[in-house]
Amino acid sequence: MMSTQITSVKEKLYPLPLGRLMAGFLDYLLIEAGLAENTILAYGRDLKAFLEFADKQGVKKIQQVSPAVIQKYIIKLSKSGSVETSIKRSLVAIRMLLRYARLENMIDDDFSGLLEAPKLWQRLPVICSKEKVLDLLNAPDPKEQFYLRDKAMLELLYATGMRAGEMASLKVQDLNFKIGYLRCIGKGKKERIIPVGRTALEAAQEYLKELRPALVKPFSDDYLMLSRTGRGLSRIEIWRLIKKYANRAGMPKNLTVHTLRHCFATHLLSGGADLRSVQEMLGHVDISTTQIYTHVDQERLRKVHRQFHPRP
Repeated sequence: MMSTQITSVKEKLYPLPLGRLMAGFLDYLLIEAGLAENTILAYGRDLKAFLEFADKQGVKKIQQVSPAVIQKYIIKLSKSGSVETSIKRSLVAIRMLLRYARLENMIDDDFSGLLEAPKLWQRLPVICSKEKVLDLLNAPDPKEQFYLRDKAMLELLYATGMRAGEMASLKVQDLNFKIGYLRCIGKGKKERIIPVGRTALEAAQEYLKELRPALVKPFSDDYLMLSRTGRGLSRIEIWRLIKKYANRAGMPKNLTVHTLRHCFATHLLSGGADLRSVQEMLGHVDISTTQIYTHVDQERLRKVHRQFHPRP
């Protein structure tokens, strides 16, 4: 069933000259390509902006879309202050649209290979020390009503590197306490298995035993993390909780759920984990996405330099 958000994006596309084509493309991404809803929504927003620009350029048909029109649009985005990652995502969306049009025999050549992405600056992720992460994990107050839930949530996020959406969709049966792992459904509805440490498992067990039964309602649908109303915690609610405890722990204001994911990867690599294993646990399709964490662990690099360089 198509989500209300995707339907809304499609309806906003319809008035535009190429709106029907774009709407069909979004259906293709959902049904055929199996992309995550958030990815489809992002592509939909990017394409809507491109369509509005193309319309002003006199482009009324997909056959009129040319490398020159796309290049003008990329330059416009750059001059308007769009960050490099946003520009790259917009270009990816346009490339995929052209390939879809070629697949549907609407155009003879998608010329996607001629489109060059802007050179991206290497943006290092925000990372906190192991000591600061410990402060965050200890931020929930045992006297608070949802202490056990929030403690389990924080421990699981740091133990697995899950995204906020992945935590929100986690079900009770996805946790295997006997073997020590959890089943996670990531981007593109791809499943991965992530080991879970003893501390996080114990926190989850205590929450399941002492608090979750009191929160369960007939409509809870086995979601692991429940709100006070018995519904599964949403991505936004998880984000707000992380912000709350980060503020309490005196951590950077720009800390998010994704920061814990960054810390998970960096701390594993600094402890000696191999890049391929970390890639698999994070669910990265391309190992180059994981490699950014090798540039973050400055202290480890200094130790290697001191140990092996002939001139200390």
